[in-house]
Amino acid sequence: MRYSRRNGFTLVELLVVIAIIGMLVGLLLPAVQQAREAARQMQCSNNLRNLALACLNVEATTGHFPSGGWGFNWSGDPENGMGYKQPGSWCYTILPMLEQNALYQLPTDGYTASQKQDPSNVGMQTLLTTPVNVFHCPSRRSAKIYPTKDRPKVNFKLVASLGCNKTDYAGNVGHGTQSGIGVNQAPVHEKPSVSELKTYETSTWPDYSSTHTGILYFLSRTQFSDIRDGTTNTYLLGEKFMVPTYYEKCDQTSADDYSLFTGGDRDCLRTTYTGSYNSNSQWVDGTTAFRPMQDRDGLSESTYCMGFGSVHAGAFGMAMCDASVQRVSYQIAPEVHYCKGSRSDGKVASTLWE
Repeated sequence: MRYSRRNGFTLVELLVVIAIIGMLVGLLLPAVQQAREAARQMQCSNNLRNLALACLNVEATTGHFPSGGWGFNWSGDPENGMGYKQPGSWCYTILPMLEQNALYQLPTDGYTASQKQDPSNVGMQTLLTTPVNVFHCPSRRSAKIYPTKDRPKVNFKLVASLGCNKTDYAGNVGHGTQSGIGVNQAPVHEKPSVSELKTYETSTWPDYSSTHTGILYFLSRTQFSDIRDGTTNTYLLGEKFMVPTYYEKCDQTSADDYSLFTGGDRDCLRTTYTGSYNSNSQWVDGTTAFRPMQDRDGLSESTYCMGFGSVHAGAFGMAMCDASVQRVSYQIAPEVHYCKGSRSDGKVASTLWE
């Protein structure tokens, strides 16, 4: 008796093969996603290192780290140089060190910010609407123009229909002292008027180092010699916390509503305040403490938008004053995070993250 040779799969065999392939894909996808996230996290750390190195290059050139700016009523002005008389944010000051000198020079008009104010400056408008890749965490959002509100300020004007550029990283203001500035002003909301600035220019510019313990703050002029707790122990800048709802709706939050090049505000400056030491140097939690947090909805923006954090799981990135980058656990002891934000409090925190 002859038997015919079978030339194909039966339906049952085909279904088994499909099921096996489906199982393999299901096992592989998480691994692929984890690999992609690991690559994005590495890119984020590289961004932080490049930003920190740019800040160190400014310090090597001028003798000071970049300034935090004059406040959110002002934007960068190339005629004001790279020191504490620069009205724009630290993000603007370091542009030449990031091979972005052409962008830095766009608002040039031949006058310093306090000599002449021209919010309709075309170069300024281009500056505020040009995204820069290095200021964005690839896990959170891409480098593009994001929504803003109409904001006519002193030397610039944000236009809602045009949007503006953003940053996912913020400088370390540190925290306010018990006898000095309150924590709610720690991310620097001062906004000097033109007349005040002209007075500064003919007398003495104020020094806020006694009320800000970090590196980048209002009119800051921090030097390496000021970092007495050690450059490897002190935060320079890092990832900032955001509520995911506002990633694309920046005009609806007070924590991300300006350009990355406008002066000191919570958009580009954050605090490490997590409580305060009492007279016995014991740790006491504050009622408005800004612990580092992973991005997630359901958190109060007003409570967390002044602190550091990240979209990454497990840890957020911080660049230290020696340009090294550390991944810091969200479970870091509050007092350690607090001390890492201070340049010279004498309480050198452990590098052991909890």
